[in-house]
Parts: sequence; structure tokens; C-alpha cells
Amino acid sequence: LLLAMLLAANLGAAFPQDALKKGCSLFKYHFLEPHEMKAMQKMKDHFGGIMLKSDRRCNTRLFHRKWNPAELSVLDRMMLVKAELDLITDMLGLLDDPSFTETHQRPLAFLTQAQEDLRVCMAMDAPSHQPSKKLRHWLQKLQIAKKTETTGCPEASAILHVFQVLNDLRCAALREQCT
Repeated sequence: LLLAMLLAANLGAAFPQDALKKGCSLFKYHFLEPHEMKAMQKMKDHFGGIMLKSDRRCNTRLFHRKWNPAELSVLDRMMLVKAELDLITDMLGLLDDPSFTETHQRPLAFLTQAQEDLRVCMAMDAPSHQPSKKLRHWLQKLQIAKKTETTGCPEASAILHVFQVLNDLRCAALREQCT
């Protein structure tokens, strides 16, 4: 019994709790829970109803790409999804429609957690990674859209393409197994 207690104490010292918490794991994004998917669908549907009542004209098609994220390196995929999640969480934070507040709280919490998990992984795996030409071009297109489009356009694009972003997140989480 004494030996077991000493062994446990030594293992605890060898692996501090903070080190275990800060590890990079995107495993939970391989397959999303049905309740998370339902919350995302509810948010998207609700937003679609709000959009029908508005008169938005958008020029930028941010999520229409000629390439698939699986074609990117693992680190590029992480950068892509982080940029997509940054866009979505920023846009959800800007929404001021009171009827939408309740609908988007759960998805926002989930997406914010995924964003933080990606940040940790990127800091650990490649803090100074430079994006490929494909990804760099898309990131520039995103920055231009944020500056030139009215807020409603990136907002609509991000929310209406939330499932594409979730697929991209899954691809990043699968790392080399994403095809």
C-alpha cells in the first residue's frame, strides 16, 4: 500500500495537472454529438428565417473554394478552421436580434471551445507555420471581405456555412486520416 502511494505521488509530480490539461487533442471533433448538430441546425434555420426578412446583397462567396481542405497540410487545415471559427464567433457576437440570442448561445459556446482547442494545438504543433499559397489566397480573400462587405454579408456567409466549417473542423481533427 505504501509503495502504491509513493508511486502515485511520483507519477503526479512527473505529470503536473496543468501539463495534462494543456495538451493538444482534437479527438472530440472526429464525430460531433447529435445534440450539438441539432443546436447548430436550429441556429442555422432560425438565422435563415431572419435573413429572408432582410435585404442583403453580398458579393463575396467566402466558402466557395476550388479546393478541398483535405488537399491542405494538417497545419494548413488547422489554420483554415481557426480562421473560419474566428469569423463565425465574431459574427455571432455581433448579432443583436433578441430572438436569436437564445438560439445561438449553445453553438457559440461549442464553436468558441473548438476555437480555443485549435489555438492550443497550433501553438504546440507549429507556432510559426506559414500557410500554403492556396490557403494564403483564401485568407486574403477573407480579410478583404471583412473590410469591404457590410457586416451582414460575412455574418450570413459564416452562419449559413456552419456545417461546412464543422466538416473542416472534423478534417483538421482527423489530421493525416482526412481524405
